[in-house]
Amino acid sequence: MDTTTEPSDSPRIAPAKHDPTAVRRAAWAGLIGTTLEQYDFVIYGTASALIFNKLFFPNISPAAGIIASFSAYAVGFLARPLGGLFFSRYGDRLGRKWVLVATLMLMGGATMAIGLLPTFEQVGLLAPVLLVLCRFFQGFGAGAEQSGGATLLTETAEIGKRGRLAALVMTGAALGTALGAIAWILAQLLPDDQLMSWGWRMVFLSSILVTVAAFIIRRKLNESPVFKELKAAQERPKAPVKEVFTNGKRPLFIVMFMTVGISAQSYTYQVFMASYMKNDIGVDPTFIPKVLLIGAICGGIAAWGFGWLSDKVGRKPVYIGIVSLLVVLPVPTFMALSTGSHVLITIVMIIGFILACQGAVGVTMSYFPEMFGARYRYAGVTLGREFASVFGGGIAPLLCAALITAFSGSWVPVAVYMMIMAISVLVAASFAPETLDRDLTDPANATDPVLGKV
Repeated sequence: MDTTTEPSDSPRIAPAKHDPTAVRRAAWAGLIGTTLEQYDFVIYGTASALIFNKLFFPNISPAAGIIASFSAYAVGFLARPLGGLFFSRYGDRLGRKWVLVATLMLMGGATMAIGLLPTFEQVGLLAPVLLVLCRFFQGFGAGAEQSGGATLLTETAEIGKRGRLAALVMTGAALGTALGAIAWILAQLLPDDQLMSWGWRMVFLSSILVTVAAFIIRRKLNESPVFKELKAAQERPKAPVKEVFTNGKRPLFIVMFMTVGISAQSYTYQVFMASYMKNDIGVDPTFIPKVLLIGAICGGIAAWGFGWLSDKVGRKPVYIGIVSLLVVLPVPTFMALSTGSHVLITIVMIIGFILACQGAVGVTMSYFPEMFGARYRYAGVTLGREFASVFGGGIAPLLCAALITAFSGSWVPVAVYMMIMAISVLVAASFAPETLDRDLTDPANATDPVLGKV
């Protein structure tokens, strides 16, 4: 069992003060930054499901093209822990703001670069190589984005309001999904030849609008009051990553295993389902971005609602309640999808977005930062979430596509996979402590039994 090695008489940091103006700026910064991250990922994921197999992997079968396209998509998730490892060295040393500005520019730049890439028809094998490279940098920048926003908002919010404020990170993610869906809805209004020649490029180049807006807001962002107190008390660690692996292994692994299964379900709904509806159910491709838009709007509202509820009754019961529903949701989801009914598809996709994509993750935006001690909170949350994302969201669309192909189009193996992922989260959550309203200036972890934490 993990225990902190810090002496019990180490000086406590003075309680942080909460400036309402700083809270508003942090809320906007977290919301719009995650909007950009999710917008970038959604337009890429939708393109992977709908057109990238034809543009970058045209000389193989349609099924193999989809798998190759999702493999390139997975590269972004493989890059995320590397980005998290790199940026977490600075988030606890230089501050939350510096990292959030840097990751913003890297993500936005990589996404716009995708819109300028030559296709396979133009340059051959160089095209998918360049696509994978851009996807790598997109993921590298995203590796500390959501974790940084969650840490900043949790440390900035008043006690009793952390859950709802930090959940705005996932409201921003829902907004990014909605904007991505709108971008594809507009692109699909073009004739097919124009969509395949230049229309898809405009979707990716449109990222500059969100990037500029996010940069303007983050440029005026204040550091979190907890980090300011750490800096004033000279309590900033020289090697936060090392401290996490020395003193924070228990919360780190809890966060990792609570993230893997939820990430897998989230990106199955957001990315794989688009491909499944188009290629296996035969749903009109123009309907898919519309249902993603509706699901994202509902999910964004739910994220804030579940964050608010966790402020009232606790993080753990709300999180476990959501995950328990996710254990049984895959079967009715695929049964509804198989009907081809737009109404039933819309209903189950809304439920999936509410619970898997935004609801459960929204609760963790405050839950995970509260688990770690003050000195290495940024590094702990980032490393825990991003290493888990590789085995969750990173491989989920790829694995689901492979299962569908291997089992001749049957959805049963995919549903079983999703259920197993949800059960694994329930097991991990049973080891997590309740963290509601804990003192964020405490250098100990919430899991530290020595100081009486459970």
